[in-house]
Amino acid sequence: MKAIWNDQVIAESDKTVIVEGNHYFPPESIKKEFFKDSSTHTTCPWKGQASYYSLKVDGKENTDAAWYYPNTSELAKGIKGHIAFWKGVEVVK
Repeated sequence: MKAIWNDQVIAESDKTVIVEGNHYFPPESIKKEFFKDSSTHTTCPWKGQASYYSLKVDGKENTDAAWYYPNTSELAKGIKGHIAFWKGVEVVK
């Protein structure tokens, strides 16, 4: 699977984990140079507290376009630290 935004592959892995229709990419599969920490947090009742990254590619920024769970509930331990995308990020084979 590839995550693409602004015509740039920002993550690539054949070991994504699908939860609720979202592909969660292993942390080592992202291209860190395009990711910027965000102060945004949200809470999922069964997964835990999510943290976010903003993306910056070729001078364009996509705020809070990626999220991950640094610590998860027992039910979501399979995606701990994995990154998922939204806000126009295309996930393709």
